Amino acid sequence: MMNVKEKDNLYIANTYARFDLTLKSGKGSLVTDENGKEYIDLGTGIAVNTFGYCDDEWVNAVNEQLNTLQHTSNLYYTKPCADLAEILCNRTGFKKVFFSNSGAEANECAIKVARKYAAEKKGRECYKIITLKNSFHGRTITTLAATGQDVFHNDFKPLTEGFLYVEANNSEELIKTVQNENVAAIMFECVQGEGGVLPLDKEFVNTIFQLAEKYDILTIADEVQTGNGRTGKLYGFMNFGVMPDVVSTAKGLAGGLPLGATLLGEKVKDVLTVSSHGSTFGGNPVACAAAINIINRIDDGLLESVKDKSEYIINKLKNADGVKSVSGMGLMLGIETEKDASAVISECQQNGVLVIKAKNKVRLLPALNIPDEILEKAINVLINACK
Repeated sequence: MMNVKEKDNLYIANTYARFDLTLKSGKGSLVTDENGKEYIDLGTGIAVNTFGYCDDEWVNAVNEQLNTLQHTSNLYYTKPCADLAEILCNRTGFKKVFFSNSGAEANECAIKVARKYAAEKKGRECYKIITLKNSFHGRTITTLAATGQDVFHNDFKPLTEGFLYVEANNSEELIKTVQNENVAAIMFECVQGEGGVLPLDKEFVNTIFQLAEKYDILTIADEVQTGNGRTGKLYGFMNFGVMPDVVSTAKGLAGGLPLGATLLGEKVKDVLTVSSHGSTFGGNPVACAAAINIINRIDDGLLESVKDKSEYIINKLKNADGVKSVSGMGLMLGIETEKDASAVISECQQNGVLVIKAKNKVRLLPALNIPDEILEKAINVLINACK
């Protein structure tokens, strides 16, 4: 009889460089492999398990909805979908929400909104969208085109046309591009996650919004990874004192179930009309019930705790042997190490801590409510692995 790894290798498309590790069960920030070894997880499914594994309140909310109504099409109304949209709008100041299944789909929706808005207001020749070099916006053909990294483009050309790439934090290049092109929108991540956990400069973000106001260009904040409390604010843009026209989010929104959301501001709240967009599973009642539980628990106390935990991690790591730098925001941190990052990750795993990678860095994305004593233990393992 084949084991899990053998079945996986035989039957699943070879698109992932998996660790040699089969996870079986988890609770909170602890996860156990098939041999019974326990690990502290500082990756949370790449910022998805907002409150860790099998959180009791989250499980109860999901189970209650599972036993009520697991799915219906968007031809009908459901309470969890409407309630979640209300909560998101009230917490953010956005006016309407489109629900989908993933971050890529949330970004696809944002791109469609930008193009439809610009076509109706400025003409169809105004369709180009500026994104940033080193960005990551998804793996569909269009969101790959939006991603400012050639390494993701090479095998899938021709990609969707109409994307312009500007160096992050280069205001001069951004200004010139806006002035010389028919630009519909500027799309950005507050912290470039896959690109190395690199926050944007506040001055550059201000330039984005100044240009957007001057030229009537939409602003799109990709909050797929930075959203839902990850940076110490409910959404990452809130750290910069700005208000985008469109925000995309997913990952931690439903705490472990597939759900994406595109939040629409005043300017674009009515751009999407009947049949202009859709999603079979978008707004699924179970996923929405999960998200309601998550978002309602991301309160001021939790967000302050995220900042405190972030400060603790940074202070412990910034002067540690073998650590060259620490970047990021909140509980989304990247550690540049003197050793190869993969070697550090491997040593951490051997010693019961799961961390992941971003470019050449070790990336940390722990549960927002990870207990302090568990976090301290994990960081000490990481520090020893960096030496």
